[in-house]
Amino acid sequence: MKISELKDGAGKVNIEAKIVEKEAAREINTKFGRTKVCNTVLEDDSGTIVLVLWGDDTEKVNQGDTVKIENGYVKEWNGTLQLNVGKYGKISVA
Repeated sequence: MKISELKDGAGKVNIEAKIVEKEAAREINTKFGRTKVCNTVLEDDSGTIVLVLWGDDTEKVNQGDTVKIENGYVKEWNGTLQLNVGKYGKISVA
């Protein structure tokens, strides 16, 4: 699957792309307690998308890494499409 094919509400997203930007992780309060969140920008030959990393996933990857996301999902937040790994997904360095 390519980034250009991703649409709001898409599930079971399997994609391989490169992290071209990574912000510093920040701590936030959620309904489940405090956790870390970090925005990154993923890029492939078709475009870019914001990848949101939560919890331990914020430490797993770095800018410049090519990552493989399995069973991710896409949602729109503040007018921007975001890819999330989610509770049932997996991210790994390719």
